[in-house]
Amino acid sequence: MATVSKLEQPNHGHARNQGLPYSLDAIEDTYVNLSAVERRASTLGGRRTVKKQHQAAWLLKAISCIDLTTLNGDDTAGRVKRLCAKARQPVRPDLLNALGMGDRKFSTGAVCVYHTMVETAVEALQGTNIPVAAVSTGFPAGLSPFDLRVKEIEASVAAGAEEIDIVITRGHVLTGNWKALYDEIKAFREACGEAHLKTILGTGELVTLRNVVKASMIAMMAGADFIKTSTGKESVNATLPVSLVMIRTLRSYEEMTGFKIGYKPAGGISAAKDILGFQFMMKEELGNDWLQPDLFRIGASSLLGDIERQLEHFITGRYSADFRHPMA
Repeated sequence: MATVSKLEQPNHGHARNQGLPYSLDAIEDTYVNLSAVERRASTLGGRRTVKKQHQAAWLLKAISCIDLTTLNGDDTAGRVKRLCAKARQPVRPDLLNALGMGDRKFSTGAVCVYHTMVETAVEALQGTNIPVAAVSTGFPAGLSPFDLRVKEIEASVAAGAEEIDIVITRGHVLTGNWKALYDEIKAFREACGEAHLKTILGTGELVTLRNVVKASMIAMMAGADFIKTSTGKESVNATLPVSLVMIRTLRSYEEMTGFKIGYKPAGGISAAKDILGFQFMMKEELGNDWLQPDLFRIGASSLLGDIERQLEHFITGRYSADFRHPMA
């Protein structure tokens, strides 16, 4: 079978976000047309569809953007090592060969774990370019003492994490205390040093899309490298309407500053057909740069298994049993 897509990961060389001084000017006149947002999001599945080799290419691209994640209370070193092995070889070699991709270096975008598993993941991924991301700052609630949250970031960076997924204090958003939110995220960014900061907003707990837009802008002003929807632990996680307002805020920030900020939907994305909608939205709203793992990540655990099954269906015409695919 012919190669379905070129999957080289170009380094766009965009400058890292330096943030902006605190100001309410960028968020004072924020408004969201809810009905227009919902209408735009609802049309994606009907207006945009890809089939056969084109769908396979989009799904392979999605794999390269996955932050393969395990964030469970029963995580063990063995589970994390298995996750890292899957990140290194996310699709069975026979399937990659059938797709004409057998000679390509191909992996997930990152592996995401709790702090206690960072060293295990770093060791398991040695010799690869796959970064380890650590959830931090009292994940998922973000309500532990502030100095402990900062120290947790510093400890994860010292252990080898190249990316830190922090959670904000949602109460700052709900009470309109934007200066406190800015100062908090700015301190987290400073604690990260060279590690990239992915700011989790917990959008399912922010009540309104207007709050989502304001929190997104404040996070970027404070120096966030990525903005992320959810911890995956809220009752409502990544949705297309929330994603639409967040990525349009990314576009506004780039127009203001020239800095490109990454986006990470997370939580509830478990089916291959679901991730296509997010990819289409990124391409239409922001362009091809935001289909690359340096600007687009997907927080997921079970998604990879479904994508692999879809790829085997494309090749063989049959859906396989789950046990035919190595577990993540």
